Amino acid sequence: MTLNRRRFTHALGFASLRALGPCLPAASLLPLAACSKAPDPLPRVASGRVERLENLPSRYVDARHVDIWLPASYDGKTRHPVVYLHDGQAVFDGGQAMSRIGWRMDQAVQAWAGSRAVTAPILVAIWNHESERHLEYFPQPMLSQLSRPARERAWESLPLLSRPFAGDLVKEGRSHSEAYLDYLVQEVQPAIDARFATLRDPAHTFLMGSSMGGLISVHGLLRHPETFGAAAALSPHWIGLFERNDEISDAALAWLRQALPSPSRGLRLYLDRGTEEMDAHYAHAHGQVDTLLRERGYLAPQAVSRVVKGAGHNERDWGARAHQVLAFLLDGSVPPTA
Repeated sequence: MTLNRRRFTHALGFASLRALGPCLPAASLLPLAACSKAPDPLPRVASGRVERLENLPSRYVDARHVDIWLPASYDGKTRHPVVYLHDGQAVFDGGQAMSRIGWRMDQAVQAWAGSRAVTAPILVAIWNHESERHLEYFPQPMLSQLSRPARERAWESLPLLSRPFAGDLVKEGRSHSEAYLDYLVQEVQPAIDARFATLRDPAHTFLMGSSMGGLISVHGLLRHPETFGAAAALSPHWIGLFERNDEISDAALAWLRQALPSPSRGLRLYLDRGTEEMDAHYAHAHGQVDTLLRERGYLAPQAVSRVVKGAGHNERDWGARAHQVLAFLLDGSVPPTA
């Protein structure tokens, strides 16, 4: 199968050369250390404003930017629900994303709110580290369900270029998901709550992401129900690789069987998939998860699972339905059948 760099980024998220920017043409003439990178600009938004916690330090993971979108109505007095989003470079205009396409979540909030008198959410966009993305977003309890032979078979199917960035996952059976969630819950959220007027209970605190970001959103909800009340996973990457892989999706199912609490706990979950591009490989895995949710009593409106016909594995299509996902998270409504 022919793979392009963009598909690598969504699925495995290994390091790219994008960060070198204008230094690339001179790389053969100048030492790499001589190249300087201009500060990352704030994303452009159609409404509200963006503030940045620049290179927020951590005891758990490498420092990275955290962008905070405040709605136009934000006055520092009224408390707002908060949606935490992964792959923060792509959450708004996408100017710093690999694909250069963003979800435009500020516009999604406008589409969700319409003309209603509602309290808009604060959006917290946590940047990924491209070389660490797969390691940080692959749930450790899912990985732990994979045997060493299954991990080695997955390794053999990887293109050579991506193998250096999957070593811990395959050789050690170890991801960085627990450290990333500790960063989110113990460092990012307290920093947000200290600076902004937020509603801090789980009923108003949510996770949202796509592909690998969808997996870590599900994991975050199940690991930290005391913090998050609902999660939305768009095109969650149950298959782990670039094509259908039943060993990996079976590991996801085994993890969920163990981790799903009783529906009486009140956790809410949104899942979807498209039918094009990478999403075309998700049908079997997505169906398995749907069946498990029904068996455990997770039914609408508490749990929603959709197939979005004609949608692919890309930011444009995720952003196009983001306002419906926000309606699920913020209102508890069931999005229309696609």
